[in-house]
Amino acid sequence: MSVICQYIETATSAPLAHREVVERHRHPDHQLVHPSRGVLRVSTDAGTWVVPPHRAVWIPAGVVHGHRAHGPTRLRTVNFAVADAPPGFDRPTVLAVSPLLREVVIALTDDDGLAAEQRRNLERVALDQLRRVETLPTGLPSPADDRLRRIADLLHAHPADRRTLAEFGRTVGASERTLSRLFREQTGMTFPQWRGQLRLHHALVLLAAGTSVTSVATACGYSGPSAFIEAFRHAFGTTPGRFHAT
Repeated sequence: MSVICQYIETATSAPLAHREVVERHRHPDHQLVHPSRGVLRVSTDAGTWVVPPHRAVWIPAGVVHGHRAHGPTRLRTVNFAVADAPPGFDRPTVLAVSPLLREVVIALTDDDGLAAEQRRNLERVALDQLRRVETLPTGLPSPADDRLRRIADLLHAHPADRRTLAEFGRTVGASERTLSRLFREQTGMTFPQWRGQLRLHHALVLLAAGTSVTSVATACGYSGPSAFIEAFRHAFGTTPGRFHAT
């Protein structure tokens, strides 16, 4: 069983080695989680988010979560009082990180000598930025149905698996119609959308490990590098080659 504890630091910055794990825990305050370097997998009971350096995750107070680093990673976190949550931030949310928000997070997490008033001013700037930045539907919800979980496990193990939902249905003992309905009800996505999100998550992990773009496209089941590059650009606003070079 995972150990669940509470952390109360206002802001933290910590290096994480490749595949290093931060065990499941929760916070009494809201927390903004930002990897300024590397890739971070953030997991909750509701789903998983894979976060590159130009993204962050808002974790509401009390939500149990854990982290795993992919590639050498710099984990930065900033805590906010429960009353300060921007409107609509009542669940884990992935955010685009503006250049200003990135610099404010770095200032809050790097400088232990900040005076209390300076820290409050920077936190106000961060909250203002959070109200302005784009929220992104890049999570991977976890289905509850046992048959869907079996399909999810198969695809996590082999993201390039090209079987249709009807073919998976013969494996898990359910009709395509039933599985399709359950995917929409339990994840808010169609099966192709869910599988596409899983492949992008897997692609980020492989890129962080130094895998070539062509090899990532093959490992994740894309028809070729061009299809992978287009899907990646659409989801993350940059090409995998540029991400690979960071």
